[in-house]
Amino acid sequence: MRASFVALIAGIILAFADGFLANLVQTSNGVEIEDVRIPLEDGSELSAYLYTPTNATEANPAPGILAVHGYINSRETQSSFAIEFARRGYVVLALDQSGHGYSTNTAFRAGFGGPAGLTYLRSLPFVDTSKIGMEGHSMGGWTILSAAMSDPDGYQSVALVGSSTGAPFAAPGTPDWPRNLAVIFSKYDEFGPLMWGIERAKDVTTSAKLQAVFGTEDPVQPRTLYGDIGAGTARWLTQPNTTHPGDHLSFKATADAIEWMELTLGAPNPLPAGKQIWHWKEAGTFIAFIGGVMIMLGCFALLNALTAPTITSQVETVPLALSPALLAAALIGTLVPAIAYFPLTEWGGALANIPLLPQNITNQIMVWALGCGAVSGIGLLIRRDFTPNPALPALVSAILSVGLLLLVSLASQALFKSDMRLWVVALKPPGAHHVPIIIAYLIPFLAFFYVSQAALIHGLLKPLSLRKQVLVGWIVSVGGMTGLIALIYAVLFMTGKLPGFADPLFSIVGIQFIPVLTITTIAAIISWRTSRAVLPGAVLSALFVTWYIVAGQATHV
Repeated sequence: MRASFVALIAGIILAFADGFLANLVQTSNGVEIEDVRIPLEDGSELSAYLYTPTNATEANPAPGILAVHGYINSRETQSSFAIEFARRGYVVLALDQSGHGYSTNTAFRAGFGGPAGLTYLRSLPFVDTSKIGMEGHSMGGWTILSAAMSDPDGYQSVALVGSSTGAPFAAPGTPDWPRNLAVIFSKYDEFGPLMWGIERAKDVTTSAKLQAVFGTEDPVQPRTLYGDIGAGTARWLTQPNTTHPGDHLSFKATADAIEWMELTLGAPNPLPAGKQIWHWKEAGTFIAFIGGVMIMLGCFALLNALTAPTITSQVETVPLALSPALLAAALIGTLVPAIAYFPLTEWGGALANIPLLPQNITNQIMVWALGCGAVSGIGLLIRRDFTPNPALPALVSAILSVGLLLLVSLASQALFKSDMRLWVVALKPPGAHHVPIIIAYLIPFLAFFYVSQAALIHGLLKPLSLRKQVLVGWIVSVGGMTGLIALIYAVLFMTGKLPGFADPLFSIVGIQFIPVLTITTIAAIISWRTSRAVLPGAVLSALFVTWYIVAGQATHV
């Protein structure tokens, strides 16, 4: 009980202290950050963070930059760019594109939100409308290109980070459109074939599509200025040494974007491009994420200990009798999630455009979960020794623990304008429009966690010591996916391209499975050791994961 209490209190301290640190970083140099809403004609609205530096006033307007995240991300993933732009005197509008974050319309609508975002930025009296830049990562690049099409005279320069002109979602680029274009395309970007029609991202210099935009038939020379800034025909290519999602954590990609904006818009508050502090904000939100997990799990264990104080002492450990059947079950449990990952998520794409299940990526993850759960269910039926135990007090503990984490995350966002995250692993408080979506997906995810955790506990972990439960549980629950992601990225870094079986988007999505499934495995073990029941841990896991996925995904219907 004491350890649970310490974890809970330490988690609260970490969550708030590091939320405070994150806020200090993003408001450094006197920058103010405001949570704004932009109304749309259909009655929905776009959300954004507005960063305003002290030099931006109505009497002395400052250059403005529209910064947009990529698909199934949110405005917070633009922090590295937004923080550094704002510190250098630019007004920055970091937009939640359509159907993402707290924007209440659906994905891909209204030019991804780009035209309305640009119009809003230009309407601010402290923004110099003769000096407007736009930066977008991945699908955020297509968002700002949509804005460029809607208002050809409303901007001066564009930085596409891990993005491209042309198909599938943007107009074809030419030597004079878009105006003053920087292409920041990393050497290990997973989307080389989609963006620029090349197998290996590092070969983007030879892309016929890129050469056409740069107005040359020769390989494009990185960091060489093509065209003329004054005429709006400038072109510039850089190649950071990272991956597609790695652009968010790349000092080089951020520095390249800074250099381009200073070159094309001027430098209101010059600072060396390499002098960056955004990583301290990322460190703060990461520690806050750890604190949030400690709050949830610590509260769960503590409440269970208070309601059933004799349970923990009754947990007995006995040697695990290894048998071929047991080893086979462990191997199947480890490998199936990884082997089935790409096929099942691909099949889940067939559920698109169902109003009851309005998030395409969530549907694909749900199909994977149900498929893996079915395999676990077969294992339970074979054993025939599983007796359900609802453990009602522990069920209440699970709900209260997730509720406490939700309150802390809401408070952190209100106080510090930040969520709990590291990189693409992000726990955002849900918006009101997310609540019915969470309810819709909760049942299938609860079914997955209940069956899979029951199979894990009763099939393997029940007789083990705590240390062995954590080790074996992690290997079986997370080891297969960890091995899969490690294989994919080993191949990418060795050959410059993904292995043939790997989907680029779901390779990136799969990275998040490692920390999330680690958390749910620990929840399952705590549930068993403190309540002798599986259901409370499954409920906690389902609430946490459904919230995590839905609030962080795009809504399509």
